[in-house]
Amino acid sequence: MSDFDLWLEFEVGDPIDQPANSPVQNFANIAIRLSDGRRYCLNVWTFDFVPLARYPWPYKTTDEVPAKYLIPPDLLVERLDRVTIQSVVSEMLAAGELRPEWRCADDEDA
Repeated sequence: MSDFDLWLEFEVGDPIDQPANSPVQNFANIAIRLSDGRRYCLNVWTFDFVPLARYPWPYKTTDEVPAKYLIPPDLLVERLDRVTIQSVVSEMLAAGELRPEWRCADDEDA
């Protein structure tokens, strides 16, 4: 049994019309619930999604002028899939890297 459970947006409901629904060029929201009840909510992008994020949504073409800046997500990862996210969260927990600002507002007292 792991010390956490994951909720991954890309595993729930119908696929969202994102850039080719690619696990290496995409983004998603995730929630991490620790065994002590604390919950963390993060916006996660893949490294390869960053160039696309510079263009207006929805991504019809990249003929438009790219943005001069981006407000980054909470976390960048290589792939959006359960295996990668689970491994990353395990490493972050071991290193004490879950940030207080990622705590979900509905359980800050847990």
